[in-house]
Amino acid sequence: MADLVLGIGSSHAPQLRMKAEQWPLLLHKDTNDPRYNYQEVLSRAKPDMEAEITPEVMERRYAANHVALGKLRDKLAEAAPDALVIVGDDQHEQFWEDNMPMFSVYRGAEVTVKHRRHATTQPKSEATAWLTAGERAEEGDYPAAPDLAEQLIETLVDRGFDIAASNKLREEVGVGHAFEFVYQYIMPKADIPIVPVSVNTYFPPNQPTARRSYQFGGALREAIEAWDVGKRVAIMASGGLSHFIIDEEIDRTALDAMKNKDVETLVTLPKDRLMVLGTTEILNWITVAGAMEAEEMMVLDYVPCYRTPAGTGCAMAFATWE
Repeated sequence: MADLVLGIGSSHAPQLRMKAEQWPLLLHKDTNDPRYNYQEVLSRAKPDMEAEITPEVMERRYAANHVALGKLRDKLAEAAPDALVIVGDDQHEQFWEDNMPMFSVYRGAEVTVKHRRHATTQPKSEATAWLTAGERAEEGDYPAAPDLAEQLIETLVDRGFDIAASNKLREEVGVGHAFEFVYQYIMPKADIPIVPVSVNTYFPPNQPTARRSYQFGGALREAIEAWDVGKRVAIMASGGLSHFIIDEEIDRTALDAMKNKDVETLVTLPKDRLMVLGTTEILNWITVAGAMEAEEMMVLDYVPCYRTPAGTGCAMAFATWE
């Protein structure tokens, strides 16, 4: 039997890799985002928003994010797992509308990190400057854990989940952003084989509900513990919390429910609040909360990283389950 020795959760938004002074580069993107009406969002913003986006506040929040990331790095190194299951989301990296699975497990022998090509091929302008800002993980091929992936697929199918499986990444893309991020900030030595598990958080009509995500996490735990090799496994949620319109209330409600093991509140989070743009990445956290239901959750930090007067930005969270 394998041991599930650690759970961690981390946001993976662009503001983590961009210095605080670069955050205003995202203003043009946010004010022109076709997915929402910026002026309408601006009209609903809280009255003290100008105080949230001063250079000093941005710098303090950037620093807090990286303190928390350092703690997660240390926790993972201390746990020394033989494999890391990463629950993330795909944003038109491997999957498109012609075939969009709800849940997918990658079972290849290695993963390839490549820099997202749009960041270097689009003409430089005010609108695209943010794409090339900040650091990125080193490109290369890194070990995956195909034996564990096969175990997950087999057990999840037995538990009634219709799992998609893939043993090949799109050559021009490599592993997606939710997984590449881990090599940059959580596992810079790239010394732990990973299993990427993709949850369709973004694209209707087949996004999982919060309840189904929690159930999926429980089944993932069963699958990991049924791996008859006597190895140590960690699991990670990559993504979230609310963005690109920050909703501190839904974030804190979700975090409190996970910490307090209030499963009913967690699985009945208001769909109209949860299914808003990138806020749906909270489903990745709910999946890991389901897997780590028996362990205690510690929230290392919650950092609402506002970047415009309308309250757009990314709310960062960092946590462990032990």
